[in-house]
Amino acid sequence: MAAGTVVVPPRILTATNVVHCSALPYLSPRFSRTITTSLFLPSLKHHQESRKSSLIQTRASSEETSTSPDANELITDLKEKWDAVENKSTVVLYGGGAIVFVWLSSILVGAVNSVPLLPKILELVGLGYTGWFVYRYLLFKSSRKELATDIEVLKKKIAGTE
Repeated sequence: MAAGTVVVPPRILTATNVVHCSALPYLSPRFSRTITTSLFLPSLKHHQESRKSSLIQTRASSEETSTSPDANELITDLKEKWDAVENKSTVVLYGGGAIVFVWLSSILVGAVNSVPLLPKILELVGLGYTGWFVYRYLLFKSSRKELATDIEVLKKKIAGTE
C-alpha cells in the first residue's frame, strides 16, 4: 500500500500564508488566545522553567567523553586471541554447530507458534513458573541468600575451582 502526501491549500493565519503538508485537514483552535493563556498560564510557566533546567543539564553534559574502543585495537585483540587458540578446527565446529542450533530452534519456535492454543498455554506456564520462582527465591531474605550461595557454587563449578 503506497502512502501519499496531501497538500492542503494555504489558509490565512495572521498575516502570512502557511502550507500544511498533512493528510489531516487544518482545524482552527477552539478557544480564543486570551482564554487558553489564562487557563494554562501556570503550566506554561512550569514548562518554561523545566525547559531552562533541561538546557542547563544539556550544556553540563556536552563534554566529549568517548568510551568506545578503537576498531583497530579490537581487531588486533581478536587476532591475538585467535592466534592463541590451539584447536582452531574445534572452535570453528562449535561455532557452526551453534549457528545451526539457533536456526533449528527458530524453525521449532515458528512451528510451535503456528499451533492455535499452544503459544497461550506456554505463556501461562511461563507466567506460573515466574511466579513460583519469585515466591521461592526472591520474596524472602533467607531464600535470596540461598539463591546467592547456589549461584556462587555454580560459578565455582563452571570455573573449575571447586
